[in-house]
Amino acid sequence: MKNFAFAFAIVAATLFSTQEVQAQSFPKMDASPMDLALAKADRNSQPVARVIYSRPLKKDRKIFGNLVPYGEVWRTGANEATELTLYKPMMFGKARLDAGTYTLYTIPNEDSWTIIINSDTNVWGAYSYKKEKDVARIDVPAKDAPAPTESLSMVFRPESDGMTLMIGWDSTYVEIPFKSI
Repeated sequence: MKNFAFAFAIVAATLFSTQEVQAQSFPKMDASPMDLALAKADRNSQPVARVIYSRPLKKDRKIFGNLVPYGEVWRTGANEATELTLYKPMMFGKARLDAGTYTLYTIPNEDSWTIIINSDTNVWGAYSYKKEKDVARIDVPAKDAPAPTESLSMVFRPESDGMTLMIGWDSTYVEIPFKSI
């Protein structure tokens, strides 16, 4: 009986360790993790907007003007293009944006960025970007950050008349205003 119990323990340990390895076998994951930011007036408020994006790392690279070329449409992150959802209509520059989901592209330049709200959603990168699907564009100044940011970061700042989406990476950041209607 002792031999049976010992043999059973060996077989069980082998099966469980094999299952454990199988349970922990994931496909190759994205190097740039996905993140999201919510725009809320306060902690208990319903969200006004949300942005979903992937956070690439600087990793001692020159970012703007090199990894992210100046003057070219950028997905504003890594992997899938950045997705912006508005839960209520907002003004973006002179354009009214209806509640809904959009893709947020940017064209970084040394002194300013063009911010693009595009209606083509669920796209990977900026490879299939179509200018004719642009809903609105504005230009915002590129600012020097007080300290470098290792991974691309986005956060909403509530304003008395809407919200500002702040995007920062490396030593640069931009502020993108959205006004309440």
